Amino acid sequence: MTTIMSRKVLHAEQAAAGVRLANSKVKVLQIGEGNFLRGFVDWMLHECRKQGLYDGAVAVTQPRPGGKPKIDALAEQDGLYTLVIRGLERGERVERTEVIQVFGQAFDPYSNWNAFLSLAESPDLEVVVSNTTEAGLVYRPEALVEGQPIQSYPGKLTQLLYRRFTYFAGDPGRGLVCLPCELLERNGDELRDCVLRYSGDWGYPEAFKQWVREHNRFLNSLVDRIVTGYPDAAQADAWFSEWGYSDPMLTTAEPYHFWAIEAEPELERLLPLRAAGMNVHWVEDLKPYQLRKVRILNGAHTLMTPLGLLHGIPQVREAMEHPALGRRVRDTVEKEIIPSLPIAAEELAAYAEAVYERFLNPYIFHRLADIAMNSLSKFKVRLLPSLLHYADGGQSLPQGLLQGLAGLLRYYKIERVDEGFKGYTLAGESYMVRDDASQLDAIAAVWSEAKSGSWPLEQTVARLLGLGDIWGRDLAAGQPQLAAQLAEIIEEMEA
Repeated sequence: MTTIMSRKVLHAEQAAAGVRLANSKVKVLQIGEGNFLRGFVDWMLHECRKQGLYDGAVAVTQPRPGGKPKIDALAEQDGLYTLVIRGLERGERVERTEVIQVFGQAFDPYSNWNAFLSLAESPDLEVVVSNTTEAGLVYRPEALVEGQPIQSYPGKLTQLLYRRFTYFAGDPGRGLVCLPCELLERNGDELRDCVLRYSGDWGYPEAFKQWVREHNRFLNSLVDRIVTGYPDAAQADAWFSEWGYSDPMLTTAEPYHFWAIEAEPELERLLPLRAAGMNVHWVEDLKPYQLRKVRILNGAHTLMTPLGLLHGIPQVREAMEHPALGRRVRDTVEKEIIPSLPIAAEELAAYAEAVYERFLNPYIFHRLADIAMNSLSKFKVRLLPSLLHYADGGQSLPQGLLQGLAGLLRYYKIERVDEGFKGYTLAGESYMVRDDASQLDAIAAVWSEAKSGSWPLEQTVARLLGLGDIWGRDLAAGQPQLAAQLAEIIEEMEA
């Protein structure tokens, strides 16, 4: 296969869309060249353009020097790439292929710093979107050197905004809407705070800081889509043979997508995403959406992971297909987690069904061993609040959540070895546990003392529940039967 994705491979309808794109003004600056934005935001904007709802183009740059090869590849492909969406919809397998056409510019800001700053002078620029990972959306002190690129994303944005402020003489109507997609709570607030800190470091005037605060929008948002990236070689080659071209920037994604943005619906005038049929919501408060994701989607992951690994089940899909464990996950979500949440049960039930379908996607291979990392802190945030809802309310503790906690404790039945901390499945196969070292030391010490002292399992469990540094409280306090209940479940597992 010698033909590489470019305008030359487009059919007539796609070529016509390319001509329209070439005549479009850049309205969006995108910081992030990776799979997620290309399989999420760029796909949405492409759909808006297809439907004649949006006429803007995107300028894409990378947030780190290491992203240059992808930026160069996009530029060589005329800004084009292929997206394949595949998975389950209402129980049926679907596969849709789209050549995404939104990029009007693709350049490296480190070697083209002036090109980056010149975007600030464009009256057409309206929106900045980003996905630089959680590690990228952070303040790190950095010297300002005239003519040299800033390394951090928030620092780059500060420079862009200052150039815009000076070029347009502080015009209140020239502020930008910033839409960070990083998986940080209150990500817009964090980005704004970083910009203001850099402004202080670099001695920018108070008038600029006031313009940043009052005439630019830093919107908190919550994104959700699994973008699985480049497929395995055999699948890629099969598609390339079918399409008649190869595409090094090919990416794949699941059908499900969700974007909640904390802002007024009138911003549809800038980004007509809902009008294009996207699962995008302009909301007053993100908290309910964050809560349902953490407690249902993430909570189900954390529930199934220790139990699945202990029973030799390697992947999420296989856990959901397992007759006992899959049923346990569904029952716990529907009968125990959903009733503990202050959100309409009907809405949560619909969301849960979408989650199950995503877990069952036959094209996604999500290893439980990867999810298992840092399970202690994950349990504390994702499942413990549901359990405490019943405990603090004086109610009986539900069986599914008890199973989840018992599975976690048994998974963390560990010993320190040269390589780290080792545990054993119910079949005796070894595995390594990856978590906070001090917490693992504390847990391993309890299991070691229990072994040397021949403690009954209930006493061991009570000691584990009393490790307040892990759970944030003594879980055994006020719950005299909890240790016995968990010990019984673990003994049943071992049997």
